[in-house]
Amino acid sequence: MSWFESLILGLVQGLTEFLPISSSAHLRLTAAFAGWQDPGAAFTAITQIGTEAAVLIYFRKDIVRIVSAWFRSLTDKAMRQDHDAQMGWLVIVGSIPIGLLGITLKDQIEGPFRDLRLTATMLIVMGIVLGVADRLAARDETGGKHRVVRERKTLRDLSVKDGLIFGMCQAMALIPGVSRSGATISGGLLMGYTRESAARYSFLLAIPAVLASGAFELREAGEGHVSWGPTVFATVIAFAVGYAVIAWFMKFITTKSFMPFVVYRIILGIVIFALVGTDVLSPHAGESGG
Repeated sequence: MSWFESLILGLVQGLTEFLPISSSAHLRLTAAFAGWQDPGAAFTAITQIGTEAAVLIYFRKDIVRIVSAWFRSLTDKAMRQDHDAQMGWLVIVGSIPIGLLGITLKDQIEGPFRDLRLTATMLIVMGIVLGVADRLAARDETGGKHRVVRERKTLRDLSVKDGLIFGMCQAMALIPGVSRSGATISGGLLMGYTRESAARYSFLLAIPAVLASGAFELREAGEGHVSWGPTVFATVIAFAVGYAVIAWFMKFITTKSFMPFVVYRIILGIVIFALVGTDVLSPHAGESGG
């Protein structure tokens, strides 16, 4: 991998990680369209450490409060009723599905799951799911035809059951095209959570999964065509761009609809199918041996 490739891929990672359009799909597609070798799941996981560092800084006050309360709850029974301590446990519970599936499906994640036809399918299907969830949320917030506004849930209403459902939604993002934020936010909206609450928990939930995945894949950095220097460079770029994007996105979702992302996902999925169907692009473009 050249330094120019790492610059572009780092920018793509930072721009797309927090938007509900799938960063792993865009890294895969960028390499395929440019005629570069697929950077692979390991490169994606490592560069996500950069964007996750942006989450740690942006939500630093929340994270410090949650971690502190969680540790105190280990020895102080009274603290176990504290909302922040409970959030710590719920982040752990919600991280279980992706942890188990990430290990179990490692070979599929690095192989068959990177087929561009599957990526296109997930872009379209999850785009439709996000669109439906967004419309339901908008109807509740405006009251629909009868103007009866339904009160949507916040993170104070989060239960172990809901945390596990959020976690299963996050695990779907192991397939490029799904989108970690898109899947978890959609799941949250369908369960009746506000946009801001669903997004906030989505980002907090990603911290253990992304850091663990990145640390696990660090051993593969420097192997094949992806070397340490470009990987670190891309990770730094992803952090800088990602921080700006997350700040914008958290403001955006409080007043705007997700429909622009829905339309973009569907159009992109259709374009990929068209390119693959006309042999302009191979479904395995850029893969080693493919």
